[in-house]
Amino acid sequence: MTAVLPFPALAVDRAGEGSLHRQLYERIQDAIGDGRLPPGARLPSTRNLAAQLGVARGTVDAVYARLAGEGCLVSRRHSGTIVTPGLTLTPTPKPASPTRGPPPDPGWSPLQLGLPALDLFPRKTWTRIHARQARQLSAAEMLYPDPMGLPALREAIAAYLAVSRGITCAIDQIVVTHGFQDALNLTAELVLKPGDAVWTEDPGYGFAQRTLAARGMAITAVPVDDEGLRVDWGQAHAPDARLAVVTPTHQFPTGVPLSPRRRRALLDWATASDLWVLEDDYDCEFHYSGRKPAALKALDLRNRVFYAGSFSKTLLPSLRLGYLVLPSQWAQAAGAAQQLRHRGVAMFEQLAVAEFMRQGHFARHLRRMMLAYKARRAALVAALERRFGDRIEIVLRAGGLHVLARFPHADADDAELARRALEVGLKPSPLSGQCLSHDLGQGLLLSFTNVAEDRADDVAAALFRALR
Repeated sequence: MTAVLPFPALAVDRAGEGSLHRQLYERIQDAIGDGRLPPGARLPSTRNLAAQLGVARGTVDAVYARLAGEGCLVSRRHSGTIVTPGLTLTPTPKPASPTRGPPPDPGWSPLQLGLPALDLFPRKTWTRIHARQARQLSAAEMLYPDPMGLPALREAIAAYLAVSRGITCAIDQIVVTHGFQDALNLTAELVLKPGDAVWTEDPGYGFAQRTLAARGMAITAVPVDDEGLRVDWGQAHAPDARLAVVTPTHQFPTGVPLSPRRRRALLDWATASDLWVLEDDYDCEFHYSGRKPAALKALDLRNRVFYAGSFSKTLLPSLRLGYLVLPSQWAQAAGAAQQLRHRGVAMFEQLAVAEFMRQGHFARHLRRMMLAYKARRAALVAALERRFGDRIEIVLRAGGLHVLARFPHADADDAELARRALEVGLKPSPLSGQCLSHDLGQGLLLSFTNVAEDRADDVAAALFRALR
């Protein structure tokens, strides 16, 4: 086997441009492209390379995972990490004199909510699957898609939910949607009419509240405490509600799981009062300590729960793909509604996601994201605590994609703090902006998904300068 490339050839410059992750990624990619790391060449272990370069092991893990996702590297149990045999890459030409100026706007900012780790997306695998699907596209797959969704994708979703969330359902109960917005609109069309009362969490997902209000619904903002949605409060203030929209696994934005006692109370109340529940399980995959809370749908013995999932937090928001698991009695009505609402989700994207799941890439991608997110969260929290000291209070939950930071000695409200952060290129969200009627105090919601470990201190320092 070809000898490993010497460590100096992979060295990074802490004073140079770009993060350590980016520098190491580009150096390995360049070495593969120009033949210094030919197919089959063995790379150092992540532990050894991290020690030699003086960087965090998590940085090397993330770079290796990214290159493996792009098809450049492959990990073998006995021979370590090697360049993919048979791989051919064309070296990327470098301009003789790079143009100076600000970097292009990536369209997102560090600490921004609602985004998965874009650098962890397995581009190479995804591109290969897309290319294969394009070559093999049959005549039937060129026609209008099934309004309920591609059967192969619905089968893959059903298998995934059975294993990961304990939800047993037939594929005719699954609708492939254009993300959560589409699932919310379909649920509303099935069970609501203008003027109906709807429970939403407070604080909660403002988009859902605005969507329902625009449909003419009477919104009841039900407060959230350390056990999640206050079912008793909702019963007292809106006993005739027709729908409750909840995030029981990791409540948005507090991260609190709905307690077992409240889960039973909500399901019992739904059965007794003809209430329907829409469970938004938007980030259920990412739980870092303790046992992951069960899906409310898995406990739904009387078919009162609509279950919404999304690929926006696990793959890409731009896919606009999600799914809705229907109570069995609504399957036929949903099929008729889909015929009138639209002619289905783009077939090509459904084919690609179905194949991505069938080949096991989705499960591997989730495991890789879990490890990276746990490390990134720890790195960002540690960096913030070093910078701010006793001027910050960080609320950590067992799962989710962001942390809540409170600043007890701040000289301004959280909306002003968020505005100051935006001026230095950061985009946290104010906690107060998620509240309708019930005040949970001041704080900033900080997403860690796109803050690599080696960038955590830079981000914390920038936030400190902006807020002080």
